Amino acid sequence: MMRAVWLREFGGPEVLTPGAAPDPVPGPGQVLIEVAHANLTFVETQFRATGLGPFTAALPMIPGNGVGGTVTAVGPGTDPAWTGRRVVSSTGGSGGYAELAAVPADGLHEVPDGLALDAATALLADGRTARLLLETAAPAPGERVLVLAAAGGVGTLLVQLATAAGAHVLAAAGGPRKTALAAELGAATTVDYRQPDWTAPLAPVDLVLDGVGGPLGRAAADLLRPGGRLLSHGLASGSWTDLPPAEAAARDLTVLTLRPTPERVRAATAHVLAEAAAHRLRPVVGRRFPLERAADAHRAIEARDTLGKTLLDVHA
Repeated sequence: MMRAVWLREFGGPEVLTPGAAPDPVPGPGQVLIEVAHANLTFVETQFRATGLGPFTAALPMIPGNGVGGTVTAVGPGTDPAWTGRRVVSSTGGSGGYAELAAVPADGLHEVPDGLALDAATALLADGRTARLLLETAAPAPGERVLVLAAAGGVGTLLVQLATAAGAHVLAAAGGPRKTALAAELGAATTVDYRQPDWTAPLAPVDLVLDGVGGPLGRAAADLLRPGGRLLSHGLASGSWTDLPPAEAAARDLTVLTLRPTPERVRAATAHVLAEAAAHRLRPVVGRRFPLERAADAHRAIEARDTLGKTLLDVHA
């Protein structure tokens, strides 16, 4: 029996309870990973609270959509050469908060030499998202790019990737600790969106990368120049940014949509892992919790008390 964290009912963080679970057995085309780190996302906290989101699973379940670790066994029909390799992988939405995870071999990413497993795990979900957002928005050198939630898991990477693309990055985050991190990562201008006049130094903006939504996302959209672009990728506020199509047309704004394909997702993941291994991209791991304290990790994320990525250390 392995250690795991169970979700038996939807609700507050306290519904995440540690316990034992049968060791998974890799099926055809699968591998078994000894999990070193589990990757936490804001979407997982929303699923735990409501059962809503991109994941579907019957309760009781072991949550967790991303892991990093070492392959210890392979299932029938799987290349045995995977055994012993350091990898990161999505789980399909369940099974990540545990000592062992069985996942499809065709979704594995080998961790490049020189890149630590915790850094690779931190990049798995947020890194590919940030890369796909930059590919979709394609900021030109010199464009003024506003990143909302710039100190979060995706935001810290967007600041770095947009800066590397030559953009003039404007970073908005909540509180001085978070704006200082954004500046350290390369943002040319930082603002604290907890302040009532936070938008004053920013206009005009060519592109908004919006991971917040709600009133903050709407205030950011108001800063866009004619011909500007809005790309919303999250609703940490609880709702998407409201920019009616008629208004967007009247202001000559383009509302971009992320349309990932499996091939693009795989390429984006490989790209950010390689960039991090080459020390051109820095994943920020702000908080770590042992597996048994998954509930505390969810509390910290929901309280906005985290910088960058939050990880569960399982076999660290």
